[in-house]
Amino acid sequence: MKNKYQDLVRDLSERELLVHLYVTQVILLSISLILGLIIYKDLWFIGSLFIWNDTSIFSIGVLAGILVVFMDLFFMKVLPKSFYDDGGLNEKIFQNRNILHIAIIALFVAFSEELLFRGIIQTHVGLIGASIIFAVIHYRYLFNWYLFANIIILSFLIGYIFYLTDNLAVTFVMHFIVDFLLGSFIMIKNKKSQNKGSDFS
Repeated sequence: MKNKYQDLVRDLSERELLVHLYVTQVILLSISLILGLIIYKDLWFIGSLFIWNDTSIFSIGVLAGILVVFMDLFFMKVLPKSFYDDGGLNEKIFQNRNILHIAIIALFVAFSEELLFRGIIQTHVGLIGASIIFAVIHYRYLFNWYLFANIIILSFLIGYIFYLTDNLAVTFVMHFIVDFLLGSFIMIKNKKSQNKGSDFS
C-alpha cells in the first residue's frame, strides 16, 4: 500500500498535485458550508466563529505556530530522514512555488480545515472526535508512524487551543503559520540545493 502511494505521488506532476490539493480543500469547504446551513440555518455562523480583536491571536496563535515549526525543524535535523518521509508529496507541492503562492495555499488550507474540523465538527462532536477525524483525513501520513503521531499531537494541540480560546481566528492563524513557514522552508531548501548544484556544474 505504501509503495503504491509513493508511486502515485512520483507519477503525478506538480500541477496535478496542486489541482488535487485545491479540489480537496474545495470539497472540505463545501462540506463545511452544507453542514453549516443544516446546523446553523444560515452562513452567518462563519463570522461568529472568528473574533479578530482577540489578543489571543498573537499571544497564543502566532507563538504556538512558530513554536511548532521550530520544534519540527529541530527534529528534522536530529532524527533520521525516514521519519519525515511522506513519499515526497510536500516537497513536490512546495519546492518550486513562490512565497505568494505558498501563502495562498496556506491560507486556503488553514481556513477550510479549521472551519470544518474545529468550527463545525469539534463544536458538535468534541475535541477527541474532531482530532481523530482530522488526523485520519491526512491519510498520507498513515504510512509513516512518526508523521501520523505528529499529526495526531498537532491536531489535539490545535483542538485544545480552540477549546481554550473559543475563537477560530486563533487556530486559523496558528495553522496558517505552520503551513506557510514549513512550505517556505521546503522552497528555500530546494533553491539552496539547486544553487549548490549549479556551483559544481
